Amino acid sequence: MAHYDFNLPIGEADARRLAVNDTVTLNGTLYGIRDATQIHMFDHGRKTHFDMKGHAVVHTAPNVKKVEKSAEHPSGYASICIGTTTSARMERFTRPLMEEYGVRIIIGKGGLSQGSADAFRDVGGVYLAIVGGAAALETTWVEQIEDVDLDDLNPESLWKFRVKGFGPLLVSMDSHGGSLYTQVNNAARDKRAAALAYLGVKA
Repeated sequence: MAHYDFNLPIGEADARRLAVNDTVTLNGTLYGIRDATQIHMFDHGRKTHFDMKGHAVVHTAPNVKKVEKSAEHPSGYASICIGTTTSARMERFTRPLMEEYGVRIIIGKGGLSQGSADAFRDVGGVYLAIVGGAAALETTWVEQIEDVDLDDLNPESLWKFRVKGFGPLLVSMDSHGGSLYTQVNNAARDKRAAALAYLGVKA
Protein backbone atom coordinates (compact mmCIF):
# COMPACT_ATOMS: atom_id res chain seq x y z
CA MET A 1 0.00 0.00 0.00
CA ALA A 2 1.23 3.46 -0.93
CA HIS A 3 -0.13 7.00 -0.93
CA TYR A 4 0.00 9.36 -3.91
CA ASP A 5 -0.63 13.10 -4.15
CA PHE A 6 -1.63 14.04 -7.68
CA ASN A 7 -1.90 17.47 -9.24
CA LEU A 8 -4.32 16.92 -12.08
CA PRO A 9 -4.14 16.10 -14.94
CA ILE A 10 -2.14 12.86 -14.82
CA GLY A 11 -0.79 10.53 -17.50
CA GLU A 12 -1.35 6.87 -18.22
CA ALA A 13 1.84 5.88 -16.38
CA ASP A 14 0.58 7.61 -13.22
CA ALA A 15 -2.71 5.71 -13.37
CA ARG A 16 -0.97 2.39 -13.95
CA ARG A 17 1.26 2.91 -10.87
CA LEU A 18 -1.79 2.64 -8.65
CA ALA A 19 -2.94 -0.63 -7.12
CA VAL A 20 -5.93 -1.67 -5.04
CA ASN A 21 -5.62 -0.45 -1.42
CA ASP A 22 -3.35 2.46 -2.35
CA THR A 23 -4.68 5.88 -1.40
CA VAL A 24 -4.80 9.05 -3.48
CA THR A 25 -5.28 12.74 -2.74
CA LEU A 26 -6.18 15.03 -5.64
CA ASN A 27 -5.47 18.71 -6.28
CA GLY A 28 -6.47 20.98 -9.15
CA THR A 29 -9.40 20.41 -11.48
CA LEU A 30 -12.08 17.79 -10.79
CA TYR A 31 -15.14 17.31 -13.00
CA GLY A 32 -18.58 16.49 -11.60
CA ILE A 33 -20.72 14.25 -13.81
CA ARG A 34 -23.83 12.11 -13.44
CA ASP A 35 -26.43 10.00 -15.29
CA ALA A 36 -28.16 12.67 -17.35
CA THR A 37 -24.87 14.36 -18.20
CA GLN A 38 -23.52 11.22 -19.80
CA ILE A 39 -26.79 10.25 -21.46
CA HIS A 40 -26.72 13.61 -23.24
CA MET A 41 -23.02 13.33 -24.08
CA PHE A 42 -23.00 9.77 -25.38
CA ASP A 43 -26.60 9.01 -26.40
CA HIS A 44 -27.58 12.43 -27.73
CA GLY A 45 -24.21 13.49 -29.11
CA ARG A 46 -23.77 16.67 -27.09
CA LYS A 47 -20.19 17.88 -26.74
CA THR A 48 -18.46 19.75 -23.94
CA HIS A 49 -15.90 22.52 -24.28
CA PHE A 50 -14.00 21.09 -21.28
CA ASP A 51 -10.71 19.28 -21.90
CA MET A 52 -10.92 16.29 -19.56
CA LYS A 53 -7.80 14.50 -20.83
CA GLY A 54 -5.90 13.03 -17.88
CA HIS A 55 -8.48 14.28 -15.39
CA ALA A 56 -10.73 12.76 -12.76
CA VAL A 57 -14.53 12.76 -12.68
CA VAL A 58 -16.70 12.32 -9.62
CA HIS A 59 -20.23 10.92 -9.80
CA THR A 60 -22.26 13.76 -8.34
CA ALA A 61 -25.24 16.06 -8.79
CA PRO A 62 -24.26 18.78 -6.31
CA ASN A 63 -26.48 21.06 -4.30
CA VAL A 64 -25.57 24.57 -5.43
CA LYS A 65 -27.05 28.05 -5.39
CA LYS A 66 -27.09 30.65 -8.13
CA VAL A 67 -25.10 33.78 -7.24
CA GLU A 68 -23.72 36.81 -9.00
CA LYS A 69 -20.60 36.06 -11.00
CA SER A 70 -17.46 37.31 -9.26
CA ALA A 71 -13.83 36.42 -8.72
CA GLU A 72 -14.99 34.17 -5.90
CA HIS A 73 -17.79 32.63 -7.97
CA PRO A 74 -16.71 32.77 -11.66
CA SER A 75 -19.33 30.22 -12.70
CA GLY A 76 -22.20 32.06 -11.04
CA TYR A 77 -22.67 29.14 -8.64
CA ALA A 78 -21.72 28.60 -5.01
CA SER A 79 -21.55 25.15 -3.47
CA ILE A 80 -23.92 24.09 -0.71
CA CYS A 81 -23.22 20.37 -0.55
CA ILE A 82 -21.18 18.32 -3.00
CA GLY A 83 -21.63 14.63 -2.33
CA THR A 84 -20.98 11.47 -4.31
CA THR A 85 -23.63 9.16 -5.71
CA THR A 86 -23.70 5.42 -6.48
CA SER A 87 -21.74 4.56 -9.61
CA ALA A 88 -23.49 1.39 -10.83
CA ARG A 89 -26.01 3.31 -12.95
CA MET A 90 -23.15 4.81 -14.95
CA GLU A 91 -21.29 1.58 -15.71
CA ARG A 92 -21.78 1.77 -19.48
CA PHE A 93 -20.13 5.18 -19.73
CA THR A 94 -16.72 4.26 -18.27
CA ARG A 95 -15.08 3.19 -21.53
CA PRO A 96 -16.35 6.10 -23.67
CA LEU A 97 -15.32 8.58 -20.98
CA MET A 98 -11.82 7.16 -21.08
CA GLU A 99 -11.49 6.57 -24.82
CA GLU A 100 -13.26 9.67 -26.13
CA TYR A 101 -12.41 12.20 -23.43
CA GLY A 102 -9.19 10.82 -21.91
CA VAL A 103 -10.51 10.52 -18.35
CA ARG A 104 -8.12 8.55 -16.10
CA ILE A 105 -9.85 8.49 -12.72
CA ILE A 106 -13.47 7.83 -11.77
CA ILE A 107 -14.64 8.56 -8.23
CA GLY A 108 -17.85 7.19 -6.79
CA LYS A 109 -19.62 4.89 -4.34
CA GLY A 110 -20.24 1.18 -4.58
CA GLY A 111 -17.88 0.27 -7.38
CA LEU A 112 -18.29 -0.63 -11.04
CA SER A 113 -18.56 -3.90 -12.97
CA GLN A 114 -16.45 -6.00 -15.32
CA GLY A 115 -16.89 -3.70 -18.31
CA SER A 116 -15.26 -0.88 -16.37
CA ALA A 117 -12.54 -3.18 -15.07
CA ASP A 118 -11.75 -4.08 -18.69
CA ALA A 119 -11.62 -0.40 -19.65
CA PHE A 120 -9.27 0.41 -16.77
CA ARG A 121 -7.01 -2.42 -17.93
CA ASP A 122 -7.13 -1.55 -21.64
CA VAL A 123 -6.87 2.23 -21.44
CA GLY A 124 -5.17 2.81 -18.08
CA GLY A 125 -7.40 4.12 -15.33
CA VAL A 126 -8.65 3.57 -11.80
CA TYR A 127 -11.73 3.81 -9.63
CA LEU A 128 -11.45 5.66 -6.31
CA ALA A 129 -14.02 4.99 -3.60
CA ILE A 130 -15.69 7.49 -1.31
CA VAL A 131 -17.49 6.27 1.80
CA GLY A 132 -21.21 6.99 1.82
CA GLY A 133 -22.33 9.82 4.07
CA ALA A 134 -19.15 11.85 3.66
CA ALA A 135 -20.68 14.70 1.65
CA ALA A 136 -20.13 17.35 4.34
CA LEU A 137 -16.42 16.53 4.49
CA GLU A 138 -16.17 16.23 0.72
CA THR A 139 -17.62 19.72 0.28
CA THR A 140 -14.76 21.20 2.33
CA TRP A 141 -12.30 19.84 -0.25
CA VAL A 142 -13.93 21.89 -3.05
CA GLU A 143 -12.49 25.40 -3.16
CA GLN A 144 -14.58 26.74 -6.03
CA ILE A 145 -16.99 25.92 -8.84
CA GLU A 146 -14.89 27.33 -11.66
CA ASP A 147 -17.20 26.65 -14.59
CA VAL A 148 -20.24 24.67 -15.72
CA ASP A 149 -21.27 23.16 -19.06
CA LEU A 150 -24.54 21.59 -20.26
CA ASP A 151 -26.10 23.88 -17.70
CA ASP A 152 -29.66 23.13 -18.78
CA LEU A 153 -29.26 19.76 -17.03
CA ASN A 154 -28.72 21.35 -13.61
CA PRO A 155 -28.04 19.75 -11.15
CA GLU A 156 -26.77 17.03 -13.52
CA SER A 157 -24.73 19.52 -15.50
CA LEU A 158 -21.03 19.01 -16.13
CA TRP A 159 -19.26 20.82 -13.29
CA LYS A 160 -15.68 22.03 -13.17
CA PHE A 161 -14.49 22.15 -9.56
CA ARG A 162 -11.19 23.39 -8.16
CA VAL A 163 -10.20 21.06 -5.35
CA LYS A 164 -7.45 20.99 -2.76
CA GLY A 165 -6.60 17.98 -0.63
CA PHE A 166 -9.46 15.94 -2.10
CA GLY A 167 -8.94 12.73 -0.17
CA PRO A 168 -7.34 10.48 0.79
CA LEU A 169 -9.47 8.22 -1.42
CA LEU A 170 -9.06 4.44 -1.65
CA VAL A 171 -8.07 2.79 -4.92
CA SER A 172 -10.72 0.08 -5.15
CA MET A 173 -10.32 -0.88 -8.85
CA ASP A 174 -7.01 -0.63 -10.70
CA SER A 175 -5.61 -1.16 -14.20
CA HIS A 176 -4.16 -4.57 -13.32
CA GLY A 177 -7.49 -6.36 -12.86
CA GLY A 178 -7.61 -5.73 -9.12
CA SER A 179 -10.99 -5.02 -7.54
CA LEU A 180 -11.66 -4.58 -3.85
CA TYR A 181 -15.33 -5.39 -4.54
CA THR A 182 -14.41 -8.76 -6.06
CA GLN A 183 -12.09 -9.52 -3.15
CA VAL A 184 -14.75 -8.70 -0.55
CA ASN A 185 -17.42 -10.65 -2.44
CA ASN A 186 -15.21 -13.72 -2.77
CA ALA A 187 -14.21 -13.57 0.89
CA ALA A 188 -17.87 -13.32 1.94
CA ARG A 189 -18.80 -16.30 -0.25
CA ASP A 190 -15.95 -18.36 1.22
CA LYS A 191 -17.08 -17.54 4.77
CA ARG A 192 -20.66 -18.45 3.91
CA ALA A 193 -19.57 -21.78 2.42
CA ALA A 194 -17.43 -22.53 5.49
CA ALA A 195 -20.31 -21.68 7.85
CA LEU A 196 -22.73 -23.90 5.92
CA ALA A 197 -20.23 -26.75 5.88
CA TYR A 198 -19.70 -26.42 9.63
CA LEU A 199 -23.47 -26.66 10.15
CA GLY A 200 -23.74 -29.59 7.80
CA VAL A 201 -25.94 -27.69 5.38
CA LYS A 202 -25.60 -28.50 1.70
CA ALA A 203 -25.35 -25.36 -0.42
